[in-house]
Amino acid sequence: MTQKDLALRTGLTVQTLNRIFKGEQPITYETANRLELVTGVPARFWNNLESQYREGLSKIDEKKQLAESLDWLKTIPVLELTQRGIVKSHDDKILLLREVLAFYGVSSVEAWKAVWESPEVAARRSRCFETMPGPASSWIRLGELQAYEIICKPYNKVKFLNALGKIRPLTREKCEVFEPEMKRLCAAAGVALALVPEIKKVPWNGATRWLTPQKAMILLSLRGKKEDTFWFSFFHEAGHVLHDGKKDLYINDNSDQDEREERANRFAAGFLIPPEYNDGIRVIVSKSEIIEIASELGIAPGIVAGRYQYLTKKWGYFKDLIRHLEWKK
Repeated sequence: MTQKDLALRTGLTVQTLNRIFKGEQPITYETANRLELVTGVPARFWNNLESQYREGLSKIDEKKQLAESLDWLKTIPVLELTQRGIVKSHDDKILLLREVLAFYGVSSVEAWKAVWESPEVAARRSRCFETMPGPASSWIRLGELQAYEIICKPYNKVKFLNALGKIRPLTREKCEVFEPEMKRLCAAAGVALALVPEIKKVPWNGATRWLTPQKAMILLSLRGKKEDTFWFSFFHEAGHVLHDGKKDLYINDNSDQDEREERANRFAAGFLIPPEYNDGIRVIVSKSEIIEIASELGIAPGIVAGRYQYLTKKWGYFKDLIRHLEWKK
């Protein structure tokens, strides 16, 4: 069939067919129906060809655009993410870049910047975020993905405060006991507790972010591996959930404290050990005294030992009372 004959039979112009043949004009559903009547080939065949062709063109365009963003990939801790099985390794850098963008849930580096360099994020972030945004954002993102999987009740401030009261005595328990129970208690009050191994070059103990107006995330690492640091970080982040706004990202990195960070510190310190105990803890001379005060307070001796070290700056004293926490392999 000549092109002119095809045009005559389909009711299309020769110019229209030329543009279709060159890929300059798509095959519409109407055109596919006409081709079915003229050629006997089902319309779905033509529609599928058109869809595959347009998809192929978009992939080519995407590849060109992504090729211009490969330098950004160097700022992301790709090796750590692949070692953790979060991102699939590829020799093709373009495919690897797509994997990383999918990890962040964005379609481009520009979209990543819009999410992670937005005013809401910048309002409360540490120097690490300024100097190492790739590793910093990857740790937060790992926490988000874990937290999204945790089913929570709508946030309730009173319930969360009650949950903290139940979690406090769990500091005396082993990890196998306190970890699932504190997650359950938090989730019942609208808070998803995510525990994510620290990323290299990210010196953070914890972070807080609201995923929705009714669901908060508390993200913790085991940086330092000391139980007193872990528990202080948890209650510090809980203080942000209770007392601060829902738009900002709060990071516990112990640098450039603003009023919100100081308030969270006071909340954590007072919730674990009321300030009136500090003078007595400061003059402790024996392990038995620490154990006795811990028993009276209903908390782990390691937390009291950590408070003694903080108050006296004698960091080597009673360190054997502070249990170390490890990630399960």
